[in-house]
Amino acid sequence: MIKFAYTILYVQDVEKSISFYENGFGFTRKFVTPEQDYGELLVGQTTLAFASVTLAQSNLSEGFTESKLSNKPFGIEIGFTTDDVEATVEKAITAGATLAEKPKIKPWGQTVAYLRDPDGFLIEICTPME
Repeated sequence: MIKFAYTILYVQDVEKSISFYENGFGFTRKFVTPEQDYGELLVGQTTLAFASVTLAQSNLSEGFTESKLSNKPFGIEIGFTTDDVEATVEKAITAGATLAEKPKIKPWGQTVAYLRDPDGFLIEICTPME
């Protein structure tokens, strides 16, 4: 059986990213390596992980495109559901997120907002689908 286990974001500062997601969304730290080049958060039934750009470069011999706030976001997002999108967005902004799109009600009734984390990764905050 194959199961989706985790997503790893390549970041400049693993400790800073872990702290942002703890403070911005209330997730629980699983661990950070002593070298602070890899860490994981419990975010429900899966794990959100972070690897330093240096560690990622050692794993990928041909390199990768680094996420940065100064660039447009990648064509991928991390999605978090909540019953209170507005409050979640405000808490995340206070923790260091950047607002990309204000909360909007979609034609199917779901409220959706978009943020960028300190490394520029796109985060969708939305109400659960009913």
